Amino acid sequence: MLVPTVIVLALLYFVPTGVAVARSVPNRGSVIVINVFLGWTVLGWIIALAMAARSGPPRSYT
Repeated sequence: MLVPTVIVLALLYFVPTGVAVARSVPNRGSVIVINVFLGWTVLGWIIALAMAARSGPPRSYT
């Protein structure tokens, strides 16, 4: 029972990193660093998730 719990918690811990990589945000390196080093604090995890979820600069399609 302990191993599945640890796996689920580890996956939840790295949600901001997954979001940043999936969305190809320009500051994904910063998101990963904040997630790894400050994600254990709830505030650090929320900041990393907010950085990963925010919209980037508009793209030029010309």
